Amino acid sequence: MKILLISQYFPPDLGGVATRASNLFKGLVANDCHVTVITGFPHYPYGNIPKEYRWVPVKVEWIGKTKVIRSFMPPLKSEGLLKRLLLIGFFAISSLFALPWIGKIDAVWGGSWVPGIFYNKVKGVPVVLDVCDLTLEDLPMLKMADENSLLLQIATFIYRFFYSKGNAIAPISPGYVKTINRKYGVNESKIDVIQVGVDATVFKAGEKNRLESEPFKIIYAGVLGVGYDFEQIFEAAKILDEKKLSAVFIIHGNGECLVSIRNRLKGLNLINVVLSDRMLGSRKEVADLLSSADALILPLKDYGEPYPGIPSKLYEYQALGRPIICCAEGEPAKYISESNSGLVVEPGNPKLLAEAIFYLIANPKKSREMGINGRNYVEREVTITAIGQKAKQLFTQLMEEQGDK
Repeated sequence: MKILLISQYFPPDLGGVATRASNLFKGLVANDCHVTVITGFPHYPYGNIPKEYRWVPVKVEWIGKTKVIRSFMPPLKSEGLLKRLLLIGFFAISSLFALPWIGKIDAVWGGSWVPGIFYNKVKGVPVVLDVCDLTLEDLPMLKMADENSLLLQIATFIYRFFYSKGNAIAPISPGYVKTINRKYGVNESKIDVIQVGVDATVFKAGEKNRLESEPFKIIYAGVLGVGYDFEQIFEAAKILDEKKLSAVFIIHGNGECLVSIRNRLKGLNLINVVLSDRMLGSRKEVADLLSSADALILPLKDYGEPYPGIPSKLYEYQALGRPIICCAEGEPAKYISESNSGLVVEPGNPKLLAEAIFYLIANPKKSREMGINGRNYVEREVTITAIGQKAKQLFTQLMEEQGDK
């Protein structure tokens, strides 16, 4: 089976969308699919385009037997609504120039919808539209737009049009299904949840034996963006310090909130919170960093309503066999509770966060059990091979349906 995978982001780009594309690519290859990738020049999140990609419209590379066609992206940092829209627009256009390098394909994975539908029509093959987030719903939740604004109403109309063009819709979270069905009019029979999953050969579980002289280490690694609430970590750190508890938070990442977080930490003068923006060049380096933790944290904001997505880092956290402190409501909380792989804390409540850390330190056996549960769940349900198998089954079904017409 020959699959064309289209994604604006792909390693060495950072972030959840690049991880989604990479995991799916590896999973399809593991299930004996021949994959061609169309993606942009490496650019996320800093907008630094490597020298070898400058002044060329398209560059063809190979990962083993997989052809990776990279198309032009401008050197823009991914921050703010306008720049993000420009980046999306540039890729939507530049990715079309990859057509001469495509060859014969059987189906399209549209991580980017415009080129996904374009190649679907040009090649006459089915397309699966990927849904990594509910962008239009996130904007009001993040107070970045009024849900009743004319702009969002127009955008909703455009999204409804694109949704209607997909042969199937593949959201990363079951929490997206209701919105896609009710708001955008997609029949539930066309919606297949395919999780991001995790490369369990990179994110490996290992025993962590903390010495009594060492502080209990809680790590966050990822984008420092507006969707996360680091203030709850700072306030919890104050409580831990007042209680003379030996624990340290490590926040590792970069993003549009980096400067504000750094300035806030300087003002608070906390000795048990460490901020690092050192660039990590691979998922292996991310795994090595996270493996040094005693617990891993997801500090989502309080959105005022249940959060519908499942961040890809939760799968990576689980694969490492560490207990997870999930500061969230909605799907992330449900996922951690059902897999019994961590503690769920009300978002924005530093007192409960501090209590969760107290509990993990006081109950090392239970902490280890949570970590083991997470690793077992990953191996059973969301390895890249399992994710690739789900995608291949969906493509097979769509190809059979098209053949029957």
